[in-house]
Amino acid sequence: MIFSFQDPTTFAIAPGTHEFSDAATESRFSRNELTATQARLRVTLLFCSFFYVLFGVTDISELGFGHDALVVFLARAAVAATAGVCCLISYRPCCGVALTRLLACAAEIAGVAGFAVVLFHRPGETPWHAMSMGMMVIVIYLYIPNRLVYAIAIALAATVGFIGIVCAEGWLRLNDILTMTMLLLLANTFGLVAARRYHQIRREEYRARETLKQITLRDPLTGCRNRRYLQQELLDTESSRAQRYRQHLSVVMCDLDHFKAINDSHGHGAGDLVLTEFARLLMNMTREHVDSVIRYGGEEFLIVLPETDLHGAALLAERLRAGFQATPIEYAPGRTLRATASFGVAACDYARADQPLSLTQLVVDADQLLYESKKHGRNQVRSKRSVDEVPAGSVA
Repeated sequence: MIFSFQDPTTFAIAPGTHEFSDAATESRFSRNELTATQARLRVTLLFCSFFYVLFGVTDISELGFGHDALVVFLARAAVAATAGVCCLISYRPCCGVALTRLLACAAEIAGVAGFAVVLFHRPGETPWHAMSMGMMVIVIYLYIPNRLVYAIAIALAATVGFIGIVCAEGWLRLNDILTMTMLLLLANTFGLVAARRYHQIRREEYRARETLKQITLRDPLTGCRNRRYLQQELLDTESSRAQRYRQHLSVVMCDLDHFKAINDSHGHGAGDLVLTEFARLLMNMTREHVDSVIRYGGEEFLIVLPETDLHGAALLAERLRAGFQATPIEYAPGRTLRATASFGVAACDYARADQPLSLTQLVVDADQLLYESKKHGRNQVRSKRSVDEVPAGSVA
């Protein structure tokens, strides 16, 4: 029996936006990709700004040294300055996903506005400008990292605006305008198709990485986290976080009573059902995305409870003990069994402890308390605070 720990809708991609339909998944994806996205944004803006300014040579060649050339140069410089400011802001620690997207939009809009200034001052080269507009559209769709819906809006607005200006000013004949319009629509179409595919591929790669990560960090039978997750994700972080913010941290060690006897009497299939039912109870009664339920050994489980004091952890353990004891487990049609579990609870208040315990030491303490529960009759809860606080107590 395999526990399904991944909802298929979690990584579903919306056909319109080509983002994850689940907002939480899209948010995690965006945060995960933020560093790479900011790096791509900086490279693209610097590269485009360089050539944007470099093409000022053609302004001088066409307009000479005069007022018009100065205006166009200032427009190009303003675009380059905007890109530079966006790059600098992207380095700041406060620059998150939303601000990065705002910087991308600002750079794109500045580039289009600067191009409009060039267009008005060099109307005789409109066919060349049309080709440049097609290239700008491709850059907006593919090279400046942004939400697809934002890229579509800016690229289409720039295209429509360009065509509208050319038509209003009468710089081209009707057949030339039609040809230019078709070529710009073609550039938008190719850019949109490629951008949609690119956005989808990036999210499919993320989905594959996350799925592989889930497989390697979860127990396939129960769906709980495994020892690898404890080692890689929790041991070095939870106690440090609790100490930094001066919070409580508790752990609960659980072990099924007489599990070997269940396997011997009812078969290993029944034993698997007992394990999965116990794991389901643990995960249902703990906080999703806050607490961690870990399959620590064969029939042994560990619960890590951030921001939870000893009293709260012991009460949770008692509720788990009573709930599991009262749960009949049907292992065959018309045949049920009941099982019990023992618990050890350890906690530390990092706001009060003189020598705060590491999560590793809390696990050791909880395991020792679990041993005491087993030794004194099973189906009970034993708990204590860290040695720097109130002396050990018990809940039975």
